[in-house]
Amino acid sequence: MASTRFRVLALTAATAAAVAVTGCAPQDDKRTTASPTSAATASCTKESLPTRTPGKLTIATDEPAYEPWFKGNRPESGEGFEAAVAYAVADELGYARGDVTWTRVKFDAAIAPGPKSFDFDINQFSVTEERKRAVDFSAPYYLVRQTVIALKSSKIAGRRSLAELRDAKLGAQVGTTSYQAITDLIRPTVQPQVYNSNDDAKKALQNGQLDGLVVDLPTAFYITSAEITDATIVGQVPQVGAPETFGLLLDKGSPLTPCVNAAISQLGESGTLKQLEQKWLAQVAGAAELT
Repeated sequence: MASTRFRVLALTAATAAAVAVTGCAPQDDKRTTASPTSAATASCTKESLPTRTPGKLTIATDEPAYEPWFKGNRPESGEGFEAAVAYAVADELGYARGDVTWTRVKFDAAIAPGPKSFDFDINQFSVTEERKRAVDFSAPYYLVRQTVIALKSSKIAGRRSLAELRDAKLGAQVGTTSYQAITDLIRPTVQPQVYNSNDDAKKALQNGQLDGLVVDLPTAFYITSAEITDATIVGQVPQVGAPETFGLLLDKGSPLTPCVNAAISQLGESGTLKQLEQKWLAQVAGAAELT
């Protein structure tokens, strides 16, 4: 497709509008809204929450934990958007910084069915119906778009349509909606490549084994500005249906889910999530949209 379409992705405003959702029926603007029940709120105290360790909150993320979500692979520092969100949720639930314990769980293991070794996991988990059959998700704390990046020397650099990417060798981390965006939306004629981590995928891109890599937009900005400086953003994959959202992941049927939902809703209503997004993801101002 020859035309090029740009738009500014107003993630901050969109996130502020969406963070109060739980799991109700879609409204006219395709977002969901709900308020935590008084019963759930009444039981959401540190003393009453059945966490894995009484009086403590165990939070999981991947190893390594990438920027801009976590700074320096140190979630315990509270720096980076998701680290800051995790501590804000903990604070809403009554847990001080010293009450929080971090553990590392690989992405695939976290979304797999079965008991969890954490109270909740924060690791750019996109909420999907398929995943919800195996785990619980919280109300969303972030709206996201999938994005194609490539080396500036790549044959797909400068392309502006999905049709122009059909002959490209693309890759993404296993089990992610980034990979799903390749198979369901881009649908290349070349078999897409799957990697155990974004680090492995980035190496493949740098080594010329891939024409392009698909990641979420903030990660795309970070990779192209700080990690692979000879890489460029090709464009955003179109949003189909309801907005893609990130949610905290919990054990299926976790008694903590209503309280975590209430905490995120409060953080959205108070403007805290918006402030954290502005602080840590301010570089996400927009990118060309693939049509």
